[in-house]
Amino acid sequence: MNKQKLNIANNILYLRRINNMSVEKLSNELNISRQAVAKWEHNESIPDVLNCIALAELFDVTIDELLHFDGSNSNISMAPKGKHFFGTTIIEKDRKITIPEEAIKMLNLEIGNELVVLGDENPDTAGIALVSKKEFMKTTEELLNRLYPKNKMEKGEMENGK
Repeated sequence: MNKQKLNIANNILYLRRINNMSVEKLSNELNISRQAVAKWEHNESIPDVLNCIALAELFDVTIDELLHFDGSNSNISMAPKGKHFFGTTIIEKDRKITIPEEAIKMLNLEIGNELVVLGDENPDTAGIALVSKKEFMKTTEELLNRLYPKNKMEKGEMENGK
């Protein structure tokens, strides 16, 4: 039997912090005392099975990650809830990249979908992101409408051709 080291104390603390949760908020979410959470994070006790399940669901990680993740096998940490790491890809000679199959399935991407390529040149956060053009345009339009609301009268005049 392969015994893996329990790393649950560090993982609970890490997941709580990256999800911007206080000890009090986490304890309220699980309907337990703040002292219980503090004991878990200080490795003075461990959550029972039901609380492990609740923690894994709350933070959107597997129970195995919650119990054993230590980052020793990669430079990648557990992702915050709703965020995913799909692996790496290579820029080919023709400057094309292959999107991992898991990402394509999860995001319901299909051949021919248009994606917007966003970039950040800040040395501390440099990177690129791919976003659905349809969702990007929808979000941009909603934002512009909030920032620059059109007067109802002007809108009506435009529609009537005045």
